[in-house]
Amino acid sequence: MQMLRDRWDAWGGEACTDGIRRRAGYLMSMLFLVTSPDPDYALGKRQTPIIPPLVNFQVSEPILTPVGDSDQYGCIQTQLLMDHVFAFSYGKPFVGILDILLIFPSVLTSIGSYTPPPCNFNRVTINFTVTSRGRQFDRLGLMFLGDIEVFRTSTAEPTRNGIVWTYVKEMQQYNALWRADQKIIFDLGNLIDSTYTGSFNTTLTATFSTIPTLRATADQILPISARRSVTNEPSAFSVPSDNASVAYTIPQNTERAVVSLSACGQASEEFWYTNVYNTEVSTFEDQIGTLYGYSPFREVQLLIDGQLAGVTWPFPVIFTGGIVPGLWRPIVGIEAFDLRENEIDVSPWLPILCDGGPHTFEIRMAGINDDGRNGASLSDTVGSTWIITGKIFLFLGPQGSITSGTTPRIDVPPPTLQISSELAKNATGANETLTYSTSATRSISITSTLKTSNGSVVPASWTQKLTYTNLNTLSSQGFTQRTQQITKGTGDSSSGYTSTFSYPLIVNSTFSTSGGGVGITANVSHGLNTAFNGPSVFPSGIQSFNGTTSPPTNLPPGAFTTNSQAGSASYLSAGNASYSFGTTGQEFDFRGNEAVGGNAANEEIYSRRVRAVNASVVVDEEVLYGRRVESPFLGTARSGGGGLQPVGGVGRESVREILGRGPGRVGDVLVGVGVGVGGGGEKSEE
Repeated sequence: MQMLRDRWDAWGGEACTDGIRRRAGYLMSMLFLVTSPDPDYALGKRQTPIIPPLVNFQVSEPILTPVGDSDQYGCIQTQLLMDHVFAFSYGKPFVGILDILLIFPSVLTSIGSYTPPPCNFNRVTINFTVTSRGRQFDRLGLMFLGDIEVFRTSTAEPTRNGIVWTYVKEMQQYNALWRADQKIIFDLGNLIDSTYTGSFNTTLTATFSTIPTLRATADQILPISARRSVTNEPSAFSVPSDNASVAYTIPQNTERAVVSLSACGQASEEFWYTNVYNTEVSTFEDQIGTLYGYSPFREVQLLIDGQLAGVTWPFPVIFTGGIVPGLWRPIVGIEAFDLRENEIDVSPWLPILCDGGPHTFEIRMAGINDDGRNGASLSDTVGSTWIITGKIFLFLGPQGSITSGTTPRIDVPPPTLQISSELAKNATGANETLTYSTSATRSISITSTLKTSNGSVVPASWTQKLTYTNLNTLSSQGFTQRTQQITKGTGDSSSGYTSTFSYPLIVNSTFSTSGGGVGITANVSHGLNTAFNGPSVFPSGIQSFNGTTSPPTNLPPGAFTTNSQAGSASYLSAGNASYSFGTTGQEFDFRGNEAVGGNAANEEIYSRRVRAVNASVVVDEEVLYGRRVESPFLGTARSGGGGLQPVGGVGRESVREILGRGPGRVGDVLVGVGVGVGGGGEKSEE
């Protein structure tokens, strides 16, 4: 523990994190005041009381960066990559242009067209800061370096008095890209009209630095994407409408290859974990309309030359408009600001991939087809829409060497699927309650041997084991739903990389319509628990804590995270007004493993306990290396204090669409609805 504290002190201790937070909060608040179109926020209106913007945040491990203009390792440079307002921006992404504005000592300021800094760096972090005010949906944002997606995020929903948030992310996994000129494309589709008035004012910077110990990063990265950067367009696939396939001739000196997959559901697939079987989508047609189908199970598949190479079972992200708006202010849902990717080691395929010929890499989405008699099979399509990209990380041997080996042995039997459903009717004979249960297990094993540049023959393998259970109950003729789900899995590579995860989820929601008004009550409990060891292509979070101690110390080989949220909220609309109230708590623990092999006790690095009531943080306890950290958020609240808070229209055709249970009926129209496609739940607050 003392060694960890020494590392923390080397980065500036509490002064580093607390100072950065205070400076960032002050600067962003001032930026908001200066750029706001509302004259009540203008700096000249000193006589008008200024209500500070609500500070939204995602609970995660802190990302520490060195302070000062330089360090003993020779590089600290910050570059402005984007300063852009996303207003009416559907089909109009930010595209980088070369426009040098100012040059400060150690701060290179340019917009969009990236050129590497003039120093030898091995660590990169980005800082994404956003302000907004008014009424708006939540939106999905994707950042590309050329054709390669490097950051997926979503927005918080603005308030009348404004919001601000900052997210910092480690990005050295893309060093192969950062060391060359890049076109930056940032896609954040937004709509502005007389009802939905909130623009997103964004600033994106990258900080380049040198740290003494860093795991090797990929030598080359190839996109599994639509590759549209040449026409200044974002490169994400939209599945199932797009064929998410590419072909490459892989360098023959590749000695390790890993594929990462990024996928999230939108529109009818946003709340996929609540969907019903295809044969039951009309169960409550007379009461609430058609439901969404293909079951509550989803699988993201990677195929190489048409053969299954690995899968991911997605984490159920809840965006800031999801379920009920009051749940996610100011604490956003797990991963809402940074949607995590999953990796699949495809090194066992190298004897084939390194043959000098072209090979295809394809991403598919699967759900479940049912036969109406509790029979199930994987579907070859799902509803609309999943936003999908992938990357191929290549680690190369000496130039001129050729990797060879044995043909991979592929053991990928179909998953074991079990489903059942029961429909109960009421005294009138109408459908009253639908209960349906889904479970799945999957095992994957791919093995071969590799002969690389050093002449040795080594085994190569990738194995996965996954389990999934889901129980859904739609009662009160579909007006109430309870979802209980848990997904677990492991992934193991011959490289030494291992991963385990579990995603527990419970959602209870009910809605009512009466006299032209709508009421929603819900409670949510969900979690993201992960353990990683060995050479992941992504930073484990540990890298941030490797300071400038001398002599340099080795990084812990693994990171362990437990992350849980629980909250309840209500929404009410009546006449021309709508209100929401919510309480959310979160517990987060981040630990490192100091022993190779993962057998020693885990070293606690960071923990946080936070609770918000009606957009006011009432508990915020942070501990870093055993020391309390002062919270800049404690006591922050919106104007008005407690009680129901006014919100705007929720931006969907019906309340059914709020909760993901189908398009609903025309008669269930909400207050202040508008037309648009949001990044998440599409409910907005004013």
